[in-house]
Parts: sequence; C-alpha cells; structure tokens
Amino acid sequence: MATLSSQLLLLLFLFPLLVAAQRPPPAFKCTSKTTCKALVGYISPNTTPISKIQSLFQVKTLRSLLGVNNLSPTTPPNYTVLANSTVKIPFPCHCINGVGLSNHVPTYTIVKDDGLFHIANQVFGGLVDYKTIVSANKIKNPNLIIVGQKLWVPLPCSCDDVDGEKVVHYGHVVANGSSVDQIAAEFGISSESLMKVNNISDPKNLVAGQVLDVALKACNSSVNNTSRDAPLLVANGTYVYTANNCVMCKCDATNNFRLQCQPSGLKAINWATCPTMQCSGSNLSLGNSTMLSDCTRSTCAYAGYNKLNVLTTLAAEDTCADPGSNGNSNHAQKMIYQISWSLGAILLNLQLIMLHRFIVGGVKKLDVSFVGDKLPFHS
Repeated sequence: MATLSSQLLLLLFLFPLLVAAQRPPPAFKCTSKTTCKALVGYISPNTTPISKIQSLFQVKTLRSLLGVNNLSPTTPPNYTVLANSTVKIPFPCHCINGVGLSNHVPTYTIVKDDGLFHIANQVFGGLVDYKTIVSANKIKNPNLIIVGQKLWVPLPCSCDDVDGEKVVHYGHVVANGSSVDQIAAEFGISSESLMKVNNISDPKNLVAGQVLDVALKACNSSVNNTSRDAPLLVANGTYVYTANNCVMCKCDATNNFRLQCQPSGLKAINWATCPTMQCSGSNLSLGNSTMLSDCTRSTCAYAGYNKLNVLTTLAAEDTCADPGSNGNSNHAQKMIYQISWSLGAILLNLQLIMLHRFIVGGVKKLDVSFVGDKLPFHS
C-alpha cells in the first residue's frame, strides 16, 4: 500500500509536467534579424490593479500599457483589471536563431513554494512553456530552483512581415472550445493566414493552451529607417507615445490604415522641451492637413526622430479610398460611376425628345397586344 501511495503521489507531482509536455512549444518564427515591438495577451487570474501587471511584465511606462489596450491616457495606476480579463502586454522582441523571444524581459524572482510549471502557467498565464524557461536560463535540474533566484521569462514573438505587409505579432493563448475560424474572426484576419503563420495544416489540431502567433495589421507610416523608433509598428485600435514622449500616434482602420500622429502635449523625456514639429516648405504643423483636390489630402506626417529633432514630411493620401482598399482603383471606380450617371442623363433626355415628337405627330391609334413575353406595337 505504501508503495502504491508513493506511486500515486509521484504521478500527481509529474502530471502537470506531462500535460505541459503535450502542448506544442510556443515558438514563433522570426527571420528578420532585427528588433521590434510585439504583444502578448495576458489573462489575469484574479482581480488586480493594472500597475501590478505592469510590474510583473516590467513594462517601462504605464502609458505604453494603456496605449496597446486603447485605454484613456489618464487611466490611473489603480485601475482595476477583473479576473479572467485579457490585457495586452507590449515588450521588445529579438530574433535568436530564427525564433523570436522577448529581449531579456521580463525577469521573475523565485519565492517560496514556487515551481517552474507554476511560474509558466499560473504566474505568466501559460504564455511560455516551462521547458523554454529551463532552456533560456540554462537550468540543469528543473526541480532544483532557489528562493531569490532570478529567471528570464522568454515570451514568444516575431518581427517578420506577413504576405509582404507590416504587422504587429500578438501571442494569443487558445481557450477551451476555440476554433481557428473563431479566433481569426475575433482579430479580423483570415483563417488561412492564421494557419499559415502558425504552420497549422489541419484546424482540428488546435490545442487549448497553445500560444498562437496572430499577425495584427499595422498602420502604414512615413517613419524612415534611420529613426530611433523604427520600425514604428502600431496595430489597429491602439496608440503609442514616441519621440521622447513628444508625439502621440494612433492607428485606426477608418483612416485607411494611415498612422495619425500629433504633438502629445506631455513633458519631454531626455529633452529640455519638445522641438518644433512643422513641415519644411509648408505652414502645416504635425498632424495638420489641407485638401489639394476633391480626393487628395496633404498631411504633415511624423517621419521619426533623431538625437535633436522630431522629423516630419508632407504626405499625400487619397481620401476617396475605402479603408484597406486600393486608392487608385477606388478613385477610378468613382469616375466610372460619374460617367455612367452622365450617359444615363443624356439617354433620358433623348428619350423625352423622341416621346414629345411622337405625341406631337398625332398617332391615330395605339394597339398593344401581348404575345408571350413580347410587347409588339401595331398602328
């Protein structure tokens, strides 16, 4: 009996590790050889202030956490996050041997009664597999960790373009009962794209607890590659502060997925004051625009920043284009509609003239006979 009890206890101890071993490793492909900003969706296990989540993931500023969750910039640190709510976490991503991992953040300090499975699945919401923590921290014995020991928790991420477009990669933990189609619809992407990015051949193979790489469409911007915040990737429905806190940029699909930036009105960081933000050769300041024609608007757009200045550029955009559509084809379609209406009006006038002459000519008799579905006229 004693032996049987010992075996049962051993099985109970190993069961979490066996379950974790069945879960596909959350490795995101990252071949870009660069760094970028990425996101993961953390499901809070209990009701907690948002400041505690900021501290757990070591997000530098509360504003950046508020921005990716589209919360008001004035949201206080004690804002309550309800249990089982999902909070988007921004972090720096770095490619290592073709795999994307968070750039040595966050770190976690081991407390009494901690275990690697508990840290991975309960503390960090299943966003990382315990074996990944073991590998990243070169832990020889997973069952031997010390109170006070600091561990790097490598979150999955990527910086790769998807189908030639700039995207923000978002780590999503699959919930029980979810499907590929449901997840794709939730984030406004195609099921085919979701399966391709995650190398899923059969949607039935989706596993609860699996971390999916969801490629969120990012707004197009005028930020050049030499800027200190390049590449500035902002996902739809989010905003960021950049240029030493002097500029606020937001992404909105209703604005044709064009990044909208304006002076933040906040106190500068690393600068005494925020520099001027006027477009050269124009009276437009950052965020201001003017119409050049019925369908063309010129905007003083954000182009990045360097050691001394905020960079701007004049950007023209087609205001007649639908969000996400090709502006030229949309404009051409509008021209076709206008021509069609004009031709219709001309034909209508011609018909009225002919009808007038017909009546004035004094038709003696109009006999209409129905034969099948034809309407022959006899005089």
